[in-house]
Amino acid sequence: MRADVSIVAIGSKQSVQPSQEGHQATNRGDAPRPDSGETGGSSEDQKVTAVVQQCNQDEGKSPQTSKPPKGNVFRRTVSSPVLNSKRLWTAKALAEEAIKMHKVFSVQGPYPVIRAGLRARGWVEQRIPRPNHKARRAGTNDAGDSDDDNLKKEQDPDGLYDIMSRLVRNEMVYFYWTSSRDAINNRSLQKEQITNHFVKAGSFTTKVGLCVNLRNLRWFDSADPDTFFPRCYRPGVQDEKTAFIEDYRRTACTSFLKYIVEREQGVQAEGTRHNLQPVRIRRKLRFSPVVLSQMINSALRVCQEFLQSLEHVDIDIPLETPQALTEEEWAEFINGYYLVVHEGAEIENTDPFVTCCKAMLQRLVEVSPQLDIDGIHNIWIIKPGAKSRGRGIICARRLDRILSLVDTNPVLRKESKWVVQKYLERPLLAHGTKFDVRQWFLVTAWNPLTVWFYKKCYLRFSTQPYSLDTLDNSVHLCNNSIQRHLTPSTQRHNGIPADNMWSDDQFRTFLSSQGREAQWQTVAVPGMKKAVIHALQTTQDLMDSRNNTFELYGADFMFGPDLHPWLIELNASPTMAPSTPVTTRLCAAVQEDTLRVVLDRRADRTADTGDFELIHKQAAVDMPQYIGVNLLVEGFNIRCHRSLPPLRSSDRSAPKHCGPVKKKEPQAEKVKPLRKMLKSAEPQLKCRGLPPLPPVQAPVKAFSHPLPTVVTAIHLPTSAQSHFCGRVNQRYQRRSNPVPHCLLPKLSREAAP
Repeated sequence: MRADVSIVAIGSKQSVQPSQEGHQATNRGDAPRPDSGETGGSSEDQKVTAVVQQCNQDEGKSPQTSKPPKGNVFRRTVSSPVLNSKRLWTAKALAEEAIKMHKVFSVQGPYPVIRAGLRARGWVEQRIPRPNHKARRAGTNDAGDSDDDNLKKEQDPDGLYDIMSRLVRNEMVYFYWTSSRDAINNRSLQKEQITNHFVKAGSFTTKVGLCVNLRNLRWFDSADPDTFFPRCYRPGVQDEKTAFIEDYRRTACTSFLKYIVEREQGVQAEGTRHNLQPVRIRRKLRFSPVVLSQMINSALRVCQEFLQSLEHVDIDIPLETPQALTEEEWAEFINGYYLVVHEGAEIENTDPFVTCCKAMLQRLVEVSPQLDIDGIHNIWIIKPGAKSRGRGIICARRLDRILSLVDTNPVLRKESKWVVQKYLERPLLAHGTKFDVRQWFLVTAWNPLTVWFYKKCYLRFSTQPYSLDTLDNSVHLCNNSIQRHLTPSTQRHNGIPADNMWSDDQFRTFLSSQGREAQWQTVAVPGMKKAVIHALQTTQDLMDSRNNTFELYGADFMFGPDLHPWLIELNASPTMAPSTPVTTRLCAAVQEDTLRVVLDRRADRTADTGDFELIHKQAAVDMPQYIGVNLLVEGFNIRCHRSLPPLRSSDRSAPKHCGPVKKKEPQAEKVKPLRKMLKSAEPQLKCRGLPPLPPVQAPVKAFSHPLPTVVTAIHLPTSAQSHFCGRVNQRYQRRSNPVPHCLLPKLSREAAP
């Protein structure tokens, strides 16, 4: 049976509908068979056509309707037999082979490279409705840049992919690739299903999570997070707010000392145009005039106290001991610091103080790895903890301004959604312009922790030359989602492209022009690898380790003047939008190489992994058996130890009543059997040459419990021990409880002379 169809195309969506002729014309000779060698008659053609017709009816499209839908979109109505029976049979054969090999996939979002790569490997897509891309997952840095503006229409001119998707619409999906982890329920997945998102990744892909987790690095590694992650605090937590204020004040002291030293050396801070020539203060402070020597002495006292705390010298100092500066002195010092450093107020000659300032800075640089990048302006960057793409980020340099920003929204303050991080005031610049680096890495397992590092990366530039005279986002934020809407400055170097991006190859060429190309492989790349591994180590215990799960992340780095990398943040679902020629090439390559690691290497351990490099594979950790939330304790009761019943004399029977028993004085004849026993043993002792037994005075005390007390007064020779023990046991056998065997040796030992 011939299956002529009509296609109504709207953009990239096509609706395949059987035409009226397909139900009337019958010509079996016009229905060629596919190359797969399958055979069948008109009934098979009718089944395939029925599938297509049923799918159209499920979507609310009438087979008799050929009128295109309304709307300001491109429309085309095709009535010719585009899909004949041969193409339908081809789609059916491919779909059946994919079902047999468990190669049914589903992709959500603008990932044409993933779709093309899976189809080239014999996979068939089960299409799902397109979600609302405006609803981002709160709490994670999903999609570093927006992909909506770069969504390309998928090309399917013959409708073959659409037909195969309908044929597998009721089959199990074995590979999920989505832009958000909330698109599917990972809890309901079967073990053979593959997905590209881990659960609970927000523990390190949020600014708050990364800030908190890296503080626990000392429990996982000997590394110091201050060597690769700028200091970060949550001002919504009172303890951390207090710690931030102390850090800000201490940084103001060190910045003031650096200002004095650099002023004397004639070094002008990069990005500032302040005149550092020696003049004197022309302004008066709010509280009282500030003497330069007093400010330097206050800064030195604070730094000295900080060094003592690091060396635990202050461990024996009472808590009642006052701090280096009082609140009034701090207010006076901070106000003078603003006037001198921020506003460029004139100061007197500082030559007498340079030596002591240098000595203190040399001591601080040994314990403060971030001293060189801190600069002198004490700038901090305030970030909403659950937003991405640079939204809501503000730079500030005054303490009162920072605290007012984080206290504006009480909801965010209560939930600790703000983070305050030290800004890198002296980063590495390229042609006088600030940039950051987007570096990809892939996690294929959490137990054992398996990390793949991508060898390629790209740089993102700001549109304005770098300067600390302004804190505008166009100068200090390099997110492409922000900079692409701005016009590049005419004062920016011509070596920076208009699209604000470089590949890593272009950056290495720039380093080569400065004679620093070798530092890329010796300093920059190893530093980025270590930072990624350390960040993942601190969150490993918080992640759910599920097999057949992987995730591609994007790390943002900045470089110091020595090319040392500093981790800024980690992003889940990094953008794959081909917004520039650089991202068009690199984003397509990293997606294809991800499939090589996840799929090709699964079948062949020696398969090519592209530019992905395995940098860390931890030894597997045995996980305790999960027994659920209901705990069960198994065991048995331990009975209390029951003491032996009290021993009684041989001629006294057990009482038959529960009342108290009256004690009677023992009679002399009660021990007569014992005296007779000793007297009968004397002839045997004489025959064996043993001395006679000592005389026994009458009457002998009767037995009283406990038993050892009774026999302590009896001394038997060795030959009489067995006879005595047998007589004692014989008497106790007449009672309900015989003498325990454990007591017999004891009786024998005590009866021995």
